[in-house]
Amino acid sequence: MRFVREFGLHQPDRTPCGQPLPVSEAHAMVEIARDGRLRQVDLARRLRLEKSTVSRLVTNLVNRGWIRRETAGDDGRGVLLLLTETGATAAARQADARRDRLTSVLDRIPDTQRGAVVAALHILAEAADETS
Repeated sequence: MRFVREFGLHQPDRTPCGQPLPVSEAHAMVEIARDGRLRQVDLARRLRLEKSTVSRLVTNLVNRGWIRRETAGDDGRGVLLLLTETGATAAARQADARRDRLTSVLDRIPDTQRGAVVAALHILAEAADETS
């Protein structure tokens, strides 16, 4: 519980790195920025969220001016999500904040233990993924 509180994971309206952005929207921005363009259905799959939840999330990001929707060229029913120029700037700012926060945390771990901590986090993430 302390880990959850210290990283702010109990605050759904702020990212763990302190950005005033809902965590789900921050995760969506990471996924869209990673690919440059992403089908909305693939975003739902990656985030493990219901289609209706992702639709509302995407609407919020469109309203912020960070992404735009297009009809997928190969499927008239498919929705393609693309970052706007403003969205690319916001995604970069979020990535910088994430990197800075995690670097700050890792810098506080003694060099001799840092590798073990990172390895343990990978193992924890894999275990959590297997139970989802």
